[in-house]
Amino acid sequence: MAETHTISETFPPMPLADWEDTKDTLHLYIQIVGKIRLKLMPRKNHWWHVLLYVTPRGLTTGAMPYKNRTLELHFNFIEHVLEVISSEGKSRQIPLHEGLSVAQFYNQVFSALQELHFEIKILAKPYDNKSKIPFAEDREHHRYDAEMVRKYWCVLTQVDQIFKEFGGRFYGKTSPVHLYWHHFDLTFYRFSGKKVPLDSKMSIVEKDAYSHETMAFGFWPGDDVVREAAFYSYIFPLPSGIENEKLEPETAKWQLSNGSPMAFLSYENFRKQPDPKQALLDFLESAYLAGAKLAGWPIEELRVPPLNEL
Repeated sequence: MAETHTISETFPPMPLADWEDTKDTLHLYIQIVGKIRLKLMPRKNHWWHVLLYVTPRGLTTGAMPYKNRTLELHFNFIEHVLEVISSEGKSRQIPLHEGLSVAQFYNQVFSALQELHFEIKILAKPYDNKSKIPFAEDREHHRYDAEMVRKYWCVLTQVDQIFKEFGGRFYGKTSPVHLYWHHFDLTFYRFSGKKVPLDSKMSIVEKDAYSHETMAFGFWPGDDVVREAAFYSYIFPLPSGIENEKLEPETAKWQLSNGSPMAFLSYENFRKQPDPKQALLDFLESAYLAGAKLAGWPIEELRVPPLNEL
């Protein structure tokens, strides 16, 4: 008999208060792995060389070049280990468990790399994170609730597929669906193709990320400012009046983020919809049309029709 899953099992409750300490620890583990990818990967536009990707077992760096070999770091959230995998057929596993501090994780990762003869150096401190403690000294973050991590990953696997489906409806340049390890959000971007003037006050990260007119779509588990998991979308540059455009479903709204309107759908409202997948697709489409219309994107030219319309 085929397995069936209820909506509550597919999209379980994810109250931030239930796992915030674990989320903060996991985020720092992921930053360490992300910085290794940043160090090894050849540069790609819009920082697409630093991304992590959802897998059927967790999150991966994918294959990274190192001299005449390749290396993969894979968070396995079924068995709760970090897999350090060499193209030579050798590997190491680092168990993820309650009490594993960021400092211990950092030291074990680099010990495993050295055992496999990968000599890698990173800037070993958090990036754009509320924690400012160097990784090797961080014994404050050590919570790991395996069940909440598993639930979070299960949500990512579903959202990843919905994002990919929506991303395939656009003929223009589109990023892969990915986890940006600095802000801990699963996201992807559409581009109109138009280059935009850059503000000299922007950081080098922002200058490359926003070199061209773009629209972002994402999911993040909540933080110190937004105290709940949510879906979002925003366009850059921001056209005036976007906050007056209609969003779907009815529970979606425009919310200020750093002084600018952002389309917002709380995860809790999303999971209560009769058809959460369709509700999310409707949210993404309504946010896209709101920004694309006001910014003058060629909406029909960029629309990928169903095969039966060709």
